[in-house]
Amino acid sequence: MENGFFIHQDTIMTPAYVIVEMKISDPEQYKQYMAAAPESIKAAGGEYLVRGGPMETLEGPWQPARLAMLRFPSYAAAKTWYDGELYRAARAKRDGATEFFNVVLVEGVSAPV
Repeated sequence: MENGFFIHQDTIMTPAYVIVEMKISDPEQYKQYMAAAPESIKAAGGEYLVRGGPMETLEGPWQPARLAMLRFPSYAAAKTWYDGELYRAARAKRDGATEFFNVVLVEGVSAPV
């Protein structure tokens, strides 16, 4: 990675980001998901950028309970991760652990703005 962009065989790949808003209702059950999810993310070339932590709303009425943000080398890599066997198994461990779990995939910019 160079300057926030993934380099693959002399080609700059546009990164993609997965943004998750969640409200955990069963922390013990959620620990099972968190034990499995990081391996699936790493295997797909992704990484955590945000995983909970302090936050504040700067504008608008949105008050998320908890946020996570992942970066993948490309939009296709993120889709492959989400649809892949490792993450499907992790998602199954999350069943019943959250009141809601909203996931958005967005493509990053191809060059610094």
